[in-house]
Amino acid sequence: MNTSAIARFATASALGLAALSLTACAGMSQRSKDTAVGAGLGAVAGSVITGGTTAGAIGGAVIGGVIGHENTKK
Repeated sequence: MNTSAIARFATASALGLAALSLTACAGMSQRSKDTAVGAGLGAVAGSVITGGTTAGAIGGAVIGGVIGHENTKK
């Protein structure tokens, strides 16, 4: 299995896990949901953009979480 196939598999797995984890959001406030979704999407995007690095995933999760949290501010 080459590196690009592993990266595609990891990205698809992360997206699947993120979608599955959203089922646990039933009792959360809208702001908490937006924060969680932003962090999940940011982690996947950061990982893809940086070629699958852990630092990219963590950085993307932080940035996405902040954007999601701020999204519902009044």
